Amino acid sequence: MYDRFVDPTPHRRAFLPSHDHCSGEPELVRAPRVDEHLVRPETREERVRGRAIVAAPALEPHARRQALVVTVAEQTASEGYFCASEMLTRAGSGSDFATDACICREGIDPATGGRHLEELAFEVVAEQSLREITERAQDLASRGVRRVFAIFVKTNQVCEWSAVSDGWVELDPARSIEDPALVRPIPVRALLDPTAADDAVAAALLAKNNPVLAAREARVLRDGIEQGRAQASRVAIEGLCGLLGIVLEAKHRAQLEMLDAASLEALHAKVLGDRRWS
Repeated sequence: MYDRFVDPTPHRRAFLPSHDHCSGEPELVRAPRVDEHLVRPETREERVRGRAIVAAPALEPHARRQALVVTVAEQTASEGYFCASEMLTRAGSGSDFATDACICREGIDPATGGRHLEELAFEVVAEQSLREITERAQDLASRGVRRVFAIFVKTNQVCEWSAVSDGWVELDPARSIEDPALVRPIPVRALLDPTAADDAVAAALLAKNNPVLAAREARVLRDGIEQGRAQASRVAIEGLCGLLGIVLEAKHRAQLEMLDAASLEALHAKVLGDRRWS
C-alpha cells in the first residue's frame, strides 16, 4: 500500500502561497473558505492561478473513465464521508476549480462554518497537459487536500501526487489504495478496468453490510444448509434401504431427488418404521 504519502489527519492551513506573481518569493495570503468562490457556480467557469478556464465537456474515453472513478469512489467512501463529482473548491487565492471526483467529510467544518475540505481528490486526464494537472495538484495539496490522484486515460496509468518530491508517482495496478476515508482499500486496477471496478464496489457494499446483499447472503446460507440436510437425508435413506434389503429402483431415486429436506426426513422415518418403501 502507498502509506508513505498518507496523513490520516486533514491538514489545516491558515495561509496559502499566492501564485499570482510572476517572480520572487510567493506572497502568503489568508486562505479563503473552500466555498468562497471566484467563479459563478453551476457554470463551466474555473480559475487556476488567476487564469480563466472554461471546463470543456468530455469525449467518450474521458467520460466513461470518469463515471467509473466516481462510482468506485462513491461506494468505497467510509461512513461519515461522501463522494462528490465536479464540486467547486477554492484551492488558492487565484484558484477555484472542480475535481472529477473527491471524498469529503460529512458535516460542517467548525473552523470555517462551511463544508469540510475534501480529503481525497481524483482527476481523470485525457486532453489536459501535464503542466495543467500538475498545477491543480500543487494547489490542492497546498490547500490541504491529503491525497490527489490522476488517472491518465491515454496511458492507462494511475498516479498519486507526492508533495515530498513535487511530482507524480505511478501506482502499481496490482496494489491497492488504503485510506481512513475508505471503507475498503481501492484496488488501483479498479480505477482502470470496469470488471475490477465492479469487484471493488461489491466488496465495499459487503463491507458496509448493504441490506440487499446481506439478505442475499443469508438466503444463500439458508439454501446451502437446506441442500446439505437434503443430501444427508438421501444418503441416510439409501443406507437404510441397503440394510433392509429394499431395492431402490430408478423411480425411487427420482423421487428422492425431487423431495426437499423435510420431506426426505419424513420418508426416512416412514421407511424405518414400516421397514419397506411405501
